Amino acid sequence: MSKIVIENVSVVKKKKLTPDCFAITVAPFSKVKSIRPGQFVHLQIPNCNLFFRRAFSVYSVNTEEKSLEILFKVFGRGTAAMASLKKGNRLSLLGPLGSSFRKPKKNELIGLIAGGVGFPPIYYLSRFLIENGFDPKKLFFFYGGRGRSDLIELARLKKLGLNSVLVTEDGSLGIKGLVTSAVEKWFLENKGSKVVYSCGPEGMLKAVDQLAQQYNIPGQISLEAPMPCGVGICLGCIKPLKSGGYTRVCKEGPIFEIGEIIL
Repeated sequence: MSKIVIENVSVVKKKKLTPDCFAITVAPFSKVKSIRPGQFVHLQIPNCNLFFRRAFSVYSVNTEEKSLEILFKVFGRGTAAMASLKKGNRLSLLGPLGSSFRKPKKNELIGLIAGGVGFPPIYYLSRFLIENGFDPKKLFFFYGGRGRSDLIELARLKKLGLNSVLVTEDGSLGIKGLVTSAVEKWFLENKGSKVVYSCGPEGMLKAVDQLAQQYNIPGQISLEAPMPCGVGICLGCIKPLKSGGYTRVCKEGPIFEIGEIIL
């Protein structure tokens, strides 16, 4: 695992994707080459009264520019402060933090399941796999949301050349229903070795976890939790283990095996 560092970075690009969803690129970060899909960074937002840093999954990296991109939706004071940032603003960045997704086997069909703002780490994993020689035709990206407005960056997803399956609960885009129904259909229609990776709302992750165990499909899920410290000290992000005891999402996670966590 790469050494964790604290560095000052600048906002070099900001995009407003929807009225409440933004993508921000920061640079330079010396450890950008060592960031792996699933890891996150902790940002100290300047000029506001928030004491704790905020954790954000890494959405993409550019090693030549030493930059990294995060994507977020405005939910509270922290993300609202992030949304107000402008190009040139300086931030304190702690990272890279947490565990990362393991690589699948070359002969496996790869199910990538994202719900809402769980999109960034799954997109980064998809791009990372393709850039490291995995066949896009073996990647199946299931992207679910309540409605059309929940599915963002679709043009960017399309550029990867993988198999994308869009699902909305209201039927406003793609298949109508729950994303796990589309995943189960894929399990049934495709023989051979499969593996799944997922990030999204906890209810969706619980359904993915149960479905994968039902069909004996291995994989990993990325959890979200409040992470005041980000390095395993404060115990603000603990989750119960099925084997007994607890684990820290920020330190042992945020990536966990299918069937490992009580959701």
